Amino acid sequence: MNAHAMPTKDEIVALEKSYWDAMKAKDGRRTSELSGKTALVTGTQGVMRIEKEKMGKMTEEGKWSLESYVFEDVEVSTPSPDIALIAYTVRQSVKMDGKSQDMRAADSSVWIRGSNGWECHAHSETLLK
Repeated sequence: MNAHAMPTKDEIVALEKSYWDAMKAKDGRRTSELSGKTALVTGTQGVMRIEKEKMGKMTEEGKWSLESYVFEDVEVSTPSPDIALIAYTVRQSVKMDGKSQDMRAADSSVWIRGSNGWECHAHSETLLK
């Protein structure tokens, strides 16, 4: 068995940002790579199970664009070397149906390190006032 070192907060923040950067670039291949086989996602549309290939298609084909984002109040917990939890607030500018809007949300993700590296297996977003 290959023992892994505990990930640092900076490593987990970089993983989360790489996911957001892939969404901003509409890079479906990268979001698929970073997604678990089936990810659980919660947000304004309820609860969804999204297969990694579908996540890539949604990234590429969605009628939205992520213009910018900034993480704030980032917290990371690593209960084991291969599991990391991240929670943060995010300020994001998005364009939906041609209309720009700024949003603030509280997000969290569960990252698990497997044979293919780190993958996001759950993500939740709650819009804030």
